[in-house]
Amino acid sequence: MVQSDNQTKNLEEIIMELCICNGLSYENIDQEGLKTTALEMFFSGYSRIVGMKYFPNLTTLILIGQSIQNITDLEHCLLLKELWIAECCLVKIDGLQKCVNLEKLYLYCNEISRIENLEALTKLSVLWLNNNLIKNIEGLRTLQNLQEVNLAGNLIEKIGSCLDFNIQIEILNLSGNKLSSFKELTSLSRLPNLKDLGLNDPQYGPNPVCLLSNYAIHVLYHIPQLLRFDTYDVSQKHIKILAETTVMKKIMYYHMRVKSVHRQLHDSLEELKESKCRLQNLPEKKIKLFSCNIKHLEHELAKLEMLDKTSRNRSPRSKDLETENSVHDTEDTEKAYLEKAFIKKISAMKERITFWNRKLDEFSSCCELIQSRFCTWDFRAYNIMGVKINRIFRVHNQILRLKFEEKFQTFLEKEVFHVAENYKEKMEYLFYVFNPKLPVKEKQLLQILEDGFQDLEVHTQPERNEAVPLCNSLSICECPRIEFLKQQAKAEGKNKRDPEESFRHGIVIIAKVFLGRSAPVCAASPICQINYPEANSVFRPWKFLGSDASTSSNELWASLEQKSCDCSGWQCEWFVFDHELVLPEYIAEFEYITLVKDKSLFSTCNVIVEEGKRSTEIFILSHDLQHDDEVLNMEPTVKVRPKIAYLDEKTIFSVAKVNIYSQVQVLNLHGNSLSQLQNISRLKTLRKLISFNEFTSLNDVYDLPNLEYFDASHNHVITLEGIRGLTKLQCFNLSWNQLKKSWEVINILNEHTPNLLSLDITHNPWYKPASLRLSVIGQLKALTNLNGVMITNEEAAEALRYIAGSKITQASLLEYSRTDEERPPILSVFSCATILSQISKNKVDSQMHYNNWYSMITVLNLDGQHLFKISNLEKLEHLRWASFSNNNLTQIEGLDSCLNLEELTLDENCISTLDGISKLTKLTRLSVNNNHLTSLKRHVFENLCHLHYISVENNRITSLVGLKKTYSLIELYISNNCVSTNQEMYHLKGLTNLIILDMSGNTIFWKQDNYRLFVLFHLPSLKALDGIRVVSYSEPTEGESARDLFGGKLTSDMIADRLGHSDFTEIQELNWATSNIRAVELVPADQFRNVYSVNLQNNDLTSFSGLIFLPNVKVLCLNYNQIESILPGQKSPNQVTNRQHLYRRVASSGYGQQELAKGRRDAGFGENLPPIMQSLEVLHLGHNGITDMAQLQLSRLKNLKLLFLQGNYISQIKGLEGLQFLQELVLDHNRIKIISRDSFAGQSGLLALHLEQNQIRELKSLQPLVKLQKLFLDFNRIQELSELEKLQVIPSLKVLSVRGNPVSLKKNCRSLLVIRLPALQVLDGTAVNAEERLKADYQRLEQDFQAANSPKDSGFPAVPANFTRQTPLRIANVNLNENINRFFDPDFTFGHELEELLPNKSNKSKSRNPRITTYNLQSIYVERTLRQAKGASTNLNHLVHHSATSKTSQMNQSNRENTSRKPASSLS
Repeated sequence: MVQSDNQTKNLEEIIMELCICNGLSYENIDQEGLKTTALEMFFSGYSRIVGMKYFPNLTTLILIGQSIQNITDLEHCLLLKELWIAECCLVKIDGLQKCVNLEKLYLYCNEISRIENLEALTKLSVLWLNNNLIKNIEGLRTLQNLQEVNLAGNLIEKIGSCLDFNIQIEILNLSGNKLSSFKELTSLSRLPNLKDLGLNDPQYGPNPVCLLSNYAIHVLYHIPQLLRFDTYDVSQKHIKILAETTVMKKIMYYHMRVKSVHRQLHDSLEELKESKCRLQNLPEKKIKLFSCNIKHLEHELAKLEMLDKTSRNRSPRSKDLETENSVHDTEDTEKAYLEKAFIKKISAMKERITFWNRKLDEFSSCCELIQSRFCTWDFRAYNIMGVKINRIFRVHNQILRLKFEEKFQTFLEKEVFHVAENYKEKMEYLFYVFNPKLPVKEKQLLQILEDGFQDLEVHTQPERNEAVPLCNSLSICECPRIEFLKQQAKAEGKNKRDPEESFRHGIVIIAKVFLGRSAPVCAASPICQINYPEANSVFRPWKFLGSDASTSSNELWASLEQKSCDCSGWQCEWFVFDHELVLPEYIAEFEYITLVKDKSLFSTCNVIVEEGKRSTEIFILSHDLQHDDEVLNMEPTVKVRPKIAYLDEKTIFSVAKVNIYSQVQVLNLHGNSLSQLQNISRLKTLRKLISFNEFTSLNDVYDLPNLEYFDASHNHVITLEGIRGLTKLQCFNLSWNQLKKSWEVINILNEHTPNLLSLDITHNPWYKPASLRLSVIGQLKALTNLNGVMITNEEAAEALRYIAGSKITQASLLEYSRTDEERPPILSVFSCATILSQISKNKVDSQMHYNNWYSMITVLNLDGQHLFKISNLEKLEHLRWASFSNNNLTQIEGLDSCLNLEELTLDENCISTLDGISKLTKLTRLSVNNNHLTSLKRHVFENLCHLHYISVENNRITSLVGLKKTYSLIELYISNNCVSTNQEMYHLKGLTNLIILDMSGNTIFWKQDNYRLFVLFHLPSLKALDGIRVVSYSEPTEGESARDLFGGKLTSDMIADRLGHSDFTEIQELNWATSNIRAVELVPADQFRNVYSVNLQNNDLTSFSGLIFLPNVKVLCLNYNQIESILPGQKSPNQVTNRQHLYRRVASSGYGQQELAKGRRDAGFGENLPPIMQSLEVLHLGHNGITDMAQLQLSRLKNLKLLFLQGNYISQIKGLEGLQFLQELVLDHNRIKIISRDSFAGQSGLLALHLEQNQIRELKSLQPLVKLQKLFLDFNRIQELSELEKLQVIPSLKVLSVRGNPVSLKKNCRSLLVIRLPALQVLDGTAVNAEERLKADYQRLEQDFQAANSPKDSGFPAVPANFTRQTPLRIANVNLNENINRFFDPDFTFGHELEELLPNKSNKSKSRNPRITTYNLQSIYVERTLRQAKGASTNLNHLVHHSATSKTSQMNQSNRENTSRKPASSLS
């Protein structure tokens, strides 16, 4: 009673405190409480919720910082809309069931562990449960009006589908929890109205998932409607675009990686198939050998039976009937014996075929990988002799790995003993031990892979609490399971015939384990952490396992103790107490090899067996081979007979033993060399045809209405096209041929052999053999026997269902279609059709939409439906994503109406052409992997302007020309095809958007040297090639290396790319000016045998490179390059540049092909070098920066006629010794100062010499130029007239130019040259006419006359001032020009050949006072003649300053006259 009074007093005090804090009067609480709508209590003074009955109209209640552990007394507040109970130590949500009008609930900073008892609060819009102890999101399903939820600072690890019904949520805070997987965050994408999400709020801290790379990108991609994320404003559009772009790149990258893994898997499988075929080769050869011999024996047996029948029907002709009968009896006995021998041998061979067939089947189940911790003795009780690993999966869980490493580091830091120094010894890989009494389910495996071994319910076993059971032996892991399954099967009465099937297959998890401190198991103590406080793990050796085993398994352990091997010394069972120190690494699926299969031929190859069995297997193999030989050598032997190679009328009659075609009913052509069956269609009565020959087709077999039996086995038949009119054919043998296309064979047989009952199509390389039998039975409905096996009614019914399901029907469209309008933001490499068909619930409702449901379909996934044809899609006008993978399609058809199709997947079919997609103009993604494509035709892709993804891996494509105009292409996967030539890469050069290319497995992959750099050079936009990222961060980058190696290389492929074909034999000119060419590699050079002109101006050549191999080039233009030599010498390693080092790897670059001594860089540089390019006549090397002519090795060009070296830095003329046929030499714009004695040695045939704009002062050493006709010396430094007189040594000089020289400014320069050069016709660009010639002669004669009388005052520049003697002057005949001579009398001539005025060797012997003899120049006759000549019209032809001898030299003339012009502008 006293206690009740105290409680009442306490309640009154609490209510009084409440009133005081809210300004209410406790005495008037009955009146004021009715009017109160809001109450507040902060910090202390309100330990319980009481007195609410006084406030029935309360709408807001705020209680903060109290000590309230339970919610009570709120059943009176039915109008409550907002409730705050924060920081109050609340442990449970309860007492709110009546507050149905509650809209806002704040329960943060309490000790709540579960979300419960909120189901009735359907109007709730705000819920704050942050900073509690909540582990799971639950109890919110009915709160569909929730808009703001705060669950931050809890222990939540999973989201799952807990919020799927709360689609009105706009603000969600999950910061400071234990979310560790992107998968959980993806679940939030199902909240369409989510605008504000917090996972890493600074107030609460991050989730583990926030520490992963690309966390923010992942969230923004999957929840694009977010406006705020982790307190940041993400409402700007460019942020979403950036996230989406990044994810697209990631998807592309990982898709490429997946493709690479698939490719590697495919390659590995192909290698295994090849290995399998090699191992199967022996059984198959044996089977074929015996089959062929059986055919031979059956043929001989048939002949024997026919002979016996003929002899019996023959009438007796002998008179002695008794003797005749005796002979017949003897013959009959021999024939009967022979017939039995044939039958016996045939039977023996059939037995051998059966034997080898059994061996062949057993081989397919042989193991590929062996577990190292498998002991045969442990499994002897179950007849298990080996284990085969079928698949191994690597587990990649970064969260579990981080936890493992964190725990491991924590352990090392706390360890005070020496275990840390030897921690690697404590790291072990162990098998996880499942509970043998519970089946291993997929869900359980996935849970372990995602969460590790933290769920104790997964591995809890009796007396093994708080520990993860592990072992290091497969027997410890598996034997209890096997024993349990055997006992279970025995109890249920199942698997009586083959009890091993119940345990044959198994799964094991291989975990990485840190054992830490280990202790042995104490038999008396349960295995738990309490009993082993100092240990991290405990172990139990093999010999102690039996003590803890159950009674049912005692016999098992007793049997294991009897084994004689030493495995028990290391076999142990382990128990690890901390589950975070156990990291799942691998999952292995395996099957056991039992004793029965261990006796197979191939069991010793890959399966662990007892050593004693191995010799037995080898003995059995030898014995089998010996047995085969014995059977083949059995009597009777078949005699070798001549083979028939051609089938004519005579041969047919001889084989059939008849005289006319109408009598032929059986024709056995077995064992011949026939390739055709000519005239076979004339045998209208033929009923049986046997032909074991060399046919590739059966197109001669037609219109045989009575043919019932046809054996075409053991040929090379690849197609049945041509067969027709075999209406009565009942038995058809097509085994041991080369048939591949099952759909083609079935269609032909279905159409032309309607009554076929028996068919044998074994031992053919069929495409998709798995579904072949059902396909044949389902379509050839009359068939009763297939491949020697009778067709049962059940099998026929199954085949009919199979065929019915292989057609696209209304039911299949409803089942496998969806109506989604947008592609879901899911990170997956599968096709969109595959994804949506699995996750989308938007199926078509045909009842609601009646006939309009076809137009609603946007997604169609018909993978694995055994389709032979795409049909019935005419109404699917809005289809956007479709997949038809893993079917039997041979062509693409039926998609003409699906013009909105964006993604099409046709993998794993038998398609040979892509013609059916040319109208799908909106197509963006196309996948046709693992088909039979041989080409990519241009017209197919011409209109597919949006196609950015193509995958055609594992086909037989040889050319890429069809992709030339797919300009939007971004990803191209074409690995494992037949692309072999470099030229194919040029078809992709225009695809500037292409960033991912996979061509591994093609012939070009290993055929092309430096394949990777070759592709990267021609496709510089690539970011990844063959599944490997293009390196762009190292020095040098792959792009730079590609440019260094292949940049500027003129190849046959480049020329073919420009021409559009590879027939180079008709090319006569090559013009690749201004193309950045640095090397030439035109191989084979014989293809360019008709090329006579090559223009490579304005490039980067340093040598003639591969041009030296062109056989018939006459004109070569290499102006504006960097030519150093025809074939440069070998440089020392420290002088070789990186570029030259790369060029040495190109055979035609010229580098490294010869070595020159330092002492040979002189005039005789190329004396002993062999000649090259002997057809070359014109060579342009202007503006190449040449300094030394000798290093050019020009003397090797023996037949060179025109040489242009203008615009270089040449200072000396040398290296021309071998150019005996040189006619024109251009050395304008160089730095030549002098002409040395050997400059023109041997150039007696030179006709034109250009030396303009040099630095020449003296004209000497020109004597060898006896035939020179043109000499250009403009703009040099010649100052004295005496230098010009040295030109007299060139008697044939006709054209001369000395403009721009100082000497040209002198008064008598021109007249002197005209006088001294009698053959001169053009001087300084102006023709020397007859008048000028006469004036010069007149002036000279006059001056000579004056000089003879007064040499000192003569003023003639040619006479020295100290000359005192009279020089004899004799005027000889004057030979005027032809158009001048016609004005004079025929008997009058005026010669201009004057003797030397200066003393020389020739006139030193003459008299000192010679007599001057001359004509009277003042005579009237001469004066009249001069006047006539002055008034005459002397139309001399104006000679061009630079005479051009060829079209190419004219082009170079323009370059010389415009030296300031840029190189590129000089090219047309």
